[in-house]
Amino acid sequence: MIALWIPITLAAALFQTWRTAMQQRLRSLLSVNAAGFVRYVYALPTGIVLLLLAHALSGQPMPVANPRFLLASAAAGLLQIIATTLLIMSFGFRSFAVGTAYSKTEAVQSALVAWLWLGETLSPLSLLGIGVGLCGVLTLSLAGRGLKRGELLRATFQPAALCGLGAGLCFAFTSVFIKEANRALPGDHLVLKALFGLVVTNLMQTVMQGAYLAWREPDQFRAAFTSWRISSWAGTLSALGSACWFSAFAMAPVALVRSLGQVEMVFTLGFSRFYLREKVHTAEVAGLALVVGGVILLLAGL
Repeated sequence: MIALWIPITLAAALFQTWRTAMQQRLRSLLSVNAAGFVRYVYALPTGIVLLLLAHALSGQPMPVANPRFLLASAAAGLLQIIATTLLIMSFGFRSFAVGTAYSKTEAVQSALVAWLWLGETLSPLSLLGIGVGLCGVLTLSLAGRGLKRGELLRATFQPAALCGLGAGLCFAFTSVFIKEANRALPGDHLVLKALFGLVVTNLMQTVMQGAYLAWREPDQFRAAFTSWRISSWAGTLSALGSACWFSAFAMAPVALVRSLGQVEMVFTLGFSRFYLREKVHTAEVAGLALVVGGVILLLAGL
């Protein structure tokens, strides 16, 4: 029987790809901070509906927040905001490929952070799968961008690379704190606790980024609400994707979830090829094969 976290993670990656495509439509309407804000504020209603539905279906009492849970949720929310900002900063150093490629080390960094923080260990075959998958996402990140691996290594200490690595590290810690928040809640219903954590974290992120936006970019704060027809869709997809991520983290080791989630690159390539009718490069096919091979090794090591 397939472990439940596997289809949930695949759904998370699909929703994330879809949300990213929707957010592209917001680039001409909103600033970077405003686009991040709508992702959280419009995700709240969907998250609350999912939480109430899970509560009704499970028959379990609603989780009760405690200081450890609130601290872990706040850390996860803030780190996700910082990670997104670092990733966007890496693009500003005129090295989009370097920043993107190094941010994709998130799965490897997640394995290390989860091992040190949570004591999670993986089989040698799963670790090999993570390494193969990393090679695949790096290949996909660099395909068609005119940047070779040798140049990537030489660019390791450039600002774009450092921001990309920082983004990957913050995303890794975000995943760990999400799991830590789930562990802090009493009860045995992992999905109910995950959805409760999602709603609380989303609320904190809405307050954090909303307050900053209202202070620094008041015009964009208003635009976030006047663009509700498009923004609400991005928020809904964000909530669905996050609900899947939070649930998967509660069920399986962080590194496994993040590594399997790299199939997002496969979905992105498929969207590019079959929906946008863009040409697929040979390097992208090779990267795709490596990602799929990495996933097979990862699952074989379970």
